Amino acid sequence: MPRPGFAFSTAFKVRYAEIDGQRVVFNSRYLEYADVAVTEFWEWTGIEAALGETWREMEFHVRRATVDYLKPLVLGDTVEASVRIERMGTSSITKRFDLANQHGDLCNVIELVSVNVHLPTGRPVPIEGDVRQFLNALMVAQPDRVA
Repeated sequence: MPRPGFAFSTAFKVRYAEIDGQRVVFNSRYLEYADVAVTEFWEWTGIEAALGETWREMEFHVRRATVDYLKPLVLGDTVEASVRIERMGTSSITKRFDLANQHGDLCNVIELVSVNVHLPTGRPVPIEGDVRQFLNALMVAQPDRVA
């Protein structure tokens, strides 16, 4: 179930390969969890089905990632990853991920800024047209945000 302020979430278990000797999730794994969650998020939005080739031709590269470690996830936890688009700039989108455990405790807040790039040059290019419109509609459709 998504956390307040989110319309989407996905759940998965912490696996043995993701923990250290104290049965705590390795720090680097939290960004992998965000990657899994955002893949599920894009599928949930239906953007590829709606925009087809236009969406598939977009290329987003992570520009900045921040992880706020509030409480560790441990072996056996079920992770509830809630995802939303926080902001959209000219060529970038900022996504927020709340990772909670099965008890509803917020364990991590992750912010990823991704920039739309032109692959041959590696330079940022604007998010335009149908893609911008679709992403704006997603942001409007999100429940009221809780700070």
